[in-house]
Amino acid sequence: MKAVIQRVLQASVEIGGETVGAIDKGIVMFLGVEKGDTQDDASWLMAKIINLRIFEDDYGKMNLSVLDVAGAILAVSQFTLAGNCSKGRRPSFDTAAVPDEANILYEFSVAELKRLGGTVATGVFQADMQVCLTNDGPVTFVLDTQLRQKPGC
Repeated sequence: MKAVIQRVLQASVEIGGETVGAIDKGIVMFLGVEKGDTQDDASWLMAKIINLRIFEDDYGKMNLSVLDVAGAILAVSQFTLAGNCSKGRRPSFDTAAVPDEANILYEFSVAELKRLGGTVATGVFQADMQVCLTNDGPVTFVLDTQLRQKPGC
């Protein structure tokens, strides 16, 4: 799984001019699911994101999580994160999970964020969405479960 997260002052997602999800201060998470991703990957990634200390404390140091600042998370599925642009001019999506499997892990990820105490708004899986956000900082991180340290490695 790959996620791009951005610290935001506000964010919303619209479909056909109608707002389907919105948050104030918090994180926008764009989530891409790839072939072979598991619930274990999703659990690890959601725990990482919700506890990542990317918000400033009283001393201006990134030392607080989205939970610490009572922020929210806007979760947006984005299969293009699985795109490979290394050859030619058209991205290849060979590593992207098939939609049914990807949706299961996307929904599991949203449920996991809520289980961990997060306030979560969402887009709509496979919809053509317009995302509007005010990046705070800017602060943006890319996380990839394939790069994590696994026990015994």
